[in-house]
Amino acid sequence: MHTENEEAGANWIKEMRRGYLRIAVLTLLSRKPRHGYEIMKEIKERSGGFWRPTAGGIYPILQSLEESGYVEGEWDAGQRRKRKTYGITEMGRPVLQQALARQNQIADSMSNLFREFMKDVLDVKSAARPPVPNLFSTFLEEKKERPEDTVNLLKRKRGHIEEVIENLQNELHVINRRLARMEPQKKRTSHSGLK
Repeated sequence: MHTENEEAGANWIKEMRRGYLRIAVLTLLSRKPRHGYEIMKEIKERSGGFWRPTAGGIYPILQSLEESGYVEGEWDAGQRRKRKTYGITEMGRPVLQQALARQNQIADSMSNLFREFMKDVLDVKSAARPPVPNLFSTFLEEKKERPEDTVNLLKRKRGHIEEVIENLQNELHVINRRLARMEPQKKRTSHSGLK
């Protein structure tokens, strides 16, 4: 049975995901016009399967973006099956730029909050802190067609992830040492209060 707080949290995450999906869709359409299925496939591929948008998620977003004037759809009549291809409009480009700039500000703010938490709450003094990744960097990159380009891109990403993991493992080691030092003090304090 879901509590009211769990339901509210799930709704909030759903709305947040929908907002991010809107930005991802606009970003892809800023590269070239696409139809809905193409957008779903591209988002799934570029997110490594993390996002698996459905028609029930993508088409309402496309309709909303079209009604707002940020994208424009055109029916392809030459196909056996009619489908609508969408492209970003001149009105949509500055909206996308603003959304991406705002996302970078949010990522920077989250990174700063994380640093403060590590320093103030966990008393970790290390300056090396993994950055909060830009969620849309994969959509902003040109898609690589040559296998060697894909390999190089994956190696760079793997190196970045390994660096982040190493930094986090170092932080975890520092925290564990600190906790190990504090546990005996906590036991002595609680035992002295019993006397």
